[in-house]
Amino acid sequence: MKTLLADDHPLMREGIRQMLTQLGPAVEIIGAHDYPSLFAQTAAHADLDLALVDLNMPGFSGMNGIEQYRNRFPDIPLVILSASESPHDIRSALDAGALGYIFKAASTAVMLAALRRILAGDIYMPASLGEGHGEPRTAAPASCESLHHCGLTARQVEVARLLAQGCANKAIAAMLAMSESTVKVHISAIFRAFDVANRTEAVLEIQRLMQKS
Repeated sequence: MKTLLADDHPLMREGIRQMLTQLGPAVEIIGAHDYPSLFAQTAAHADLDLALVDLNMPGFSGMNGIEQYRNRFPDIPLVILSASESPHDIRSALDAGALGYIFKAASTAVMLAALRRILAGDIYMPASLGEGHGEPRTAAPASCESLHHCGLTARQVEVARLLAQGCANKAIAAMLAMSESTVKVHISAIFRAFDVANRTEAVLEIQRLMQKS
């Protein structure tokens, strides 16, 4: 497994590097220390299995770097590793297409469990995000309130609404200015949130919830 680890603190990079070796004997780790080196290393290694990226590094401020990375490399699985525990940062990263958000303060066991879930095709977010500690949401159409209460991010609610309208992945990607692979990530999260197995079941559940609002 080829993993790109980007963090501007050498000690943190070394600690995470040691942790990543516990994922398996064949883990190859490539380092980056800022956003320019992150972009360069990603471009040089098109076969990356995972990019584990610090939210705040030299080159871009905050979420701008993540958004630039997703725009340039939409098909690379991206996981955020950050000291920030802000619900706003977590939701913004997931809305941008990150597959997970891991706190730097998390234990090695939590980090490894999160990465294994992500590598198995799941999405990971800190438990605190689902425990009522999130920041107030911006105003949304009334028909979306029930969708928000199901634990979907703002971006996933947008995808769900278009899904319920019968839009194909390609159309959703074009309307929301994201890649089709990111659309698929959000749809998989919607399936899990509603405990459904296919698109038809998801659409029926979304429509039911929207009618309740």
